[in-house]
Formats: sequence, structure tokens, C-alpha cells
Amino acid sequence: MDVGKDLLLEMYRTMQRIRQFEAKARDLSIGGELPGFVHVSIGEEASATGVCAALRKTDRITSTHRGHGHLIAKGGDLKRMMAEIHGRRTGYCKGKGGSMHMMDFSLGILGANGIVGAGLPIATGSALAAVVAGRDDVTACFFGDGASNEGTFHESLNLAAVWKLPVVFVCENNGFGEFTPAETVTAVKDIAVRAQAYAIPGRIVDGNDVLEVYRCAGEAVARARSGDGPTLLECKTYRWEGHMVGEQALLGQGSYRADAEIEEWKKRCPIVRFEQFILDGGKLKRAELDRIVAETAAELEEAIAFARSSPMPDPAEVTDDVFA
Repeated sequence: MDVGKDLLLEMYRTMQRIRQFEAKARDLSIGGELPGFVHVSIGEEASATGVCAALRKTDRITSTHRGHGHLIAKGGDLKRMMAEIHGRRTGYCKGKGGSMHMMDFSLGILGANGIVGAGLPIATGSALAAVVAGRDDVTACFFGDGASNEGTFHESLNLAAVWKLPVVFVCENNGFGEFTPAETVTAVKDIAVRAQAYAIPGRIVDGNDVLEVYRCAGEAVARARSGDGPTLLECKTYRWEGHMVGEQALLGQGSYRADAEIEEWKKRCPIVRFEQFILDGGKLKRAELDRIVAETAAELEEAIAFARSSPMPDPAEVTDDVFA
């Protein structure tokens, strides 16, 4: 697949922003600086980046409790994101939403969601709204393997298939629902095969290969935009960190994953693989990539400084903007 230099640079910058933002969020949480639970997506950067690179600005996404990467890939502002996870008034939800509930309607980001599987019917409704309004917008719905066992998954896929709605369902299968291996609670090996029950395409994608994700997502988006209905993409990937930052305090010294398994997946790092592809192909030079890494690091330091200097929410505004 021939991808131009500008898009390669854009995708690499997005992956670096996700990786570095998540690493900072993890460290700040461990240091006790962030309120509430934080779920990071280190190791899963390719799925968010590849899918969102195939979308227009006017297209929409729904996200999950592990949603920082999706928001960044769709163009989220790092300062407002960092302020939100710090609980500051300058954040996306004025400090009231936190890590799991950020949104930006102007960018088509309909929101992260702390309820497993809750984004599926929202995405289906968003796709229906586009059809009713006569727009050719597409909605991409990110969810995990655990959400594929929720009723909302089956209800949403069925309705989207019946009405041929312009939605792309993206299952980021990282092998675990919280602390439980997927194979112990899921009857099928591949989530993608469930698409057969609704007569829609189901594709298994290497979720650590950003270009494969981009290609498959592009085909699914084109199908949706042309009126042919939804597609189910299953991105096989892996999270390097725990279900949530600091989970060891709950689990003690034991672990539900072997260290060797984690190290094996780290060898498949999506950023390293992407770097090798673009450097080996002579498409970009190492200096160009190093510049992006440095610029992103500086951008994150500015975002942290912005968050730390921002005011806390006024307690008198506790009921403002509350609609449910």
C-alpha cells in the first residue's frame, strides 16, 4: 500500500503522542497526582491511529474507559486532556469527567465511557442520525473484547446491519477483560466471526500493524459511507500495562499474566514496527522521527504545566452541565 510521506509523519506523530501521553498519565497516577482510576493503552497505539487516520474530521467516534488514545488519534487537545485527568476546570469536561469521560463534539468525539459496551448503541444512534440528516458521515465505535459479550454488542450490530447504518465496529482485542483471560469467558476464538450472525463483513486485523489497520479501516469506512452498512474489525493487540494503573494494590504480588507473555508482546511494539517499515523503505529519515519524538515530549511537558497551573472546579458549579 502506497502511503504518502505526510500521512506517515502524521501517523507517527499520533502514535508518539499516545505513547508519551499514556506514559506520563501512568507516572503521574503512580505519583498520586491524578484523582480516580486511570487506564492506559501503551502497546495499543496502532489501532486508534490506523482507524482514525481513515476518518474525516466530520466523522465521529465513540470510545471506552481506555480512551485516551482514541481521543488523541481523532485530534484531541493534549492540554485539555491533561487538565481533565488532573480534575482541573480547563479540562474537556471542566474537571468533572476525569480519565474515563472526555469528549469533544467539535472533533466528532462523542465521548469515552466508563460503562463496558455503552459506546456501541451510542455509535449506532450516531450513524442513524447521520442517515436521517442526509449526511455521509461515518461513526467508528471502539470497544474491547469484554464488551463483545455484552448485550449492547449484539443489539447494536443487529440493528446496524438491518438498517445498513454507516458504522465501523472496532474491537480492540487485547486478550483480557480486566483481569480475566478472554478465552475463559468467550465461546469463540475470534470476535470477528460473530459478524456472520448479522450478515456483515468481519475482519481480523493485526492490531499492532498501523498500516494494516489503516487499510482495513479504510475499506470498512468506504463501505459504510457508500451505504452498504457496517463492518466488524477485530484488532488483535495487547496492553503492556495493567487493566488500570496501580492494580497491584488490589491484586497483591500475584499476577494474572506471565512476565514472559508481556515481554513477547513488547517485541511486537507497534511503534518500533512502524519505524522499521518507514526507515527500511527509505520513506523517512531517522532525524525526522527523532524530531517528532522530541517535539512530542516538549508538547507533553507544556500540557502538564498547563494542567498544574489551571484552577480547580468551583464547588458551586457541581450541577452545571449535568444532563443525566
